[in-house]
Amino acid sequence: MTGSRHLRSRRVGRYFPPLGSEFISIETNSGLALVAAVIAALCWANLDPSSYADAFSVDLGPLTFGAWINDGLMAIFFFVVGLEIKREVVEGELHDRRQAALPALAALGGMVVPALLFTVFAAGSVGANGWGVPMATDIAFALGVLGLLGSRVRPEAKLFLLALAIVDDIGAILVIAIFYSSDVSVWWLLAAAVVCVAVVTLRRVGIAHPVWYLLPGIALWVCVHESGVHATIAGVVLAFLLPAGPGSEDGPLEKLEHGLHPLTSFIIIPLFALANAGVVLSGDTLSGAAESPVTIGIVVGLVVGKTIGITGFAWAGVRLGLARLPAGLDLAQIFAVAIVAGIGFTVSLFVAELAFTAPTLAFAKVGILAASLLAGGLGIGAVVLASRRRAVEQPR
Repeated sequence: MTGSRHLRSRRVGRYFPPLGSEFISIETNSGLALVAAVIAALCWANLDPSSYADAFSVDLGPLTFGAWINDGLMAIFFFVVGLEIKREVVEGELHDRRQAALPALAALGGMVVPALLFTVFAAGSVGANGWGVPMATDIAFALGVLGLLGSRVRPEAKLFLLALAIVDDIGAILVIAIFYSSDVSVWWLLAAAVVCVAVVTLRRVGIAHPVWYLLPGIALWVCVHESGVHATIAGVVLAFLLPAGPGSEDGPLEKLEHGLHPLTSFIIIPLFALANAGVVLSGDTLSGAAESPVTIGIVVGLVVGKTIGITGFAWAGVRLGLARLPAGLDLAQIFAVAIVAGIGFTVSLFVAELAFTAPTLAFAKVGILAASLLAGGLGIGAVVLASRRRAVEQPR
């Protein structure tokens, strides 16, 4: 997600210079862990499909193992996302409106255009409601790609991608809460509101230790889960309610973000990928995906839509005077970053699980995997070309 206070490992960075001359960020490392989890899921699902399906169908109390991952552990992931969003709005890249205008406009384009392109291809099909799938950017994968390119990527380009990803996350959260919730119970929502009031009360009386927010957080998750709104939204809501302010290094927001960030990056997200990325790549699945408007819509939305939307809205914002390009960043670099932003994996898979059922879900997964690979490859090429162009134009 954001990069202003990420945990870093200088020692590891020295031994792996492609990932950073002095340090590597959690995002770059987690991108590698995510790749490993995806490969493991694909191998497992194709070598022993029944074992793969059975492993995540085991009942563990009221939910299956897979449901606990998607509804429970992913709530923690979205909680960390919420913490990072709030910090960036309070004191980070999105605190200054003028500074936030460019990535905010670019992110808006990167959500609207992919959704529209998907709708063009999938309108009238059984998967038409999956327009939210190509809206998301997987920041771990995207930063992993930029990290591998080292000094070819200017720091301004990375900051632009990070700020863009925050706005992208906000959009994804709203889409999940509004469009991918069903059979909403007003009474459970009222109960959730009561819990929120309790959290605000704790904040107002000056309670700062994170442990005091644990039980209200669990209660909020139960209420939201039972309400019909997707349970992960509870994590975001709780994050927004925690106390925060400029310089609040010892507040619950900072403590929880730094404590949970490695957990979500190296355990929860790879486990989610392991549980959801597995798709049997049989001849029938691949041929069906090649003809499916859902697959085509996802690939076009992520690869073409993200590129056009981010670059186009950024250009329009600058031309209209609504935003300004930071020093050291030009539209060619934005174009390259926009292609990399087409790597939509974690949240795209998450929305796909909410929007589709078999066999459309399998086609969607194929589309997400194919689009992410294509965007990553094209993005690497675009970044290299942009860096060469900059080197030629720089005065000697």
